Amino acid sequence: MVDANLGRQMQGAVADPALGPVTRQVSGRAAPAAVPSGPERGQLLAAAVAELPVLDASGRQVPFGALFRERRAVVVFVRHFLCYICKEYVEDLAKIPKSFLQEADVTLIVIGQSSYHHIEPFCKLTGYSHEIYVDPEREIYKKLGMKRGEEIASSGKSPHIKSNILSGSIRSLWRAVTGPLFDFQGDPAQQGGTLILGPGNNIHFIHRDKNRLDHKPINSVLQLVGVQHVDFTSRPSVIHV
Repeated sequence: MVDANLGRQMQGAVADPALGPVTRQVSGRAAPAAVPSGPERGQLLAAAVAELPVLDASGRQVPFGALFRERRAVVVFVRHFLCYICKEYVEDLAKIPKSFLQEADVTLIVIGQSSYHHIEPFCKLTGYSHEIYVDPEREIYKKLGMKRGEEIASSGKSPHIKSNILSGSIRSLWRAVTGPLFDFQGDPAQQGGTLILGPGNNIHFIHRDKNRLDHKPINSVLQLVGVQHVDFTSRPSVIHV
């Protein structure tokens, strides 16, 4: 656990400039990493950031900090709801039993950057039933230093991604054109990340995705908060379109 006395307020942040797109896992020499502009592990989340609102599925505003005020939370920021990689990652998050989280007194939260109208369809698509919110203006993404644009970086094979680029991209495009609102359900250039926060504004862990393939393996994050190992080999009953 990170001693709250070690925390200090973060400085202002801006989004990283967009870089060239990554369309496959890349091996070889990684590009130099940009210096993060948001808070780091061991610091306190700035009160101004904790007060920024997120929206639930009904459009109700909730202060970001209220989500982890009373207990630790694993908070996963996704790229956008049409991203097939995000969809398949959230499908695996959906497999985490609520009893595992309750035993560890941990909350699991997904945050997207679309309109709140897309939350319910996304949950039906992925089978996800834990907490989920959106930050449509990406204000929290920016303050946390989440990247915009993709950095070429070495990535191993993800245990959570099942589709190849072609089939995954086709499904994403089909969902875009057949949905009630023809949009990308968020900024396609925005990257996500994973944090462990709370209680209060304590930051215990932060990972900012360098590109769409750079998410943290779920069990490695669960281990940090004392949640049991989850078997992700079984597939949930979800709709694939």
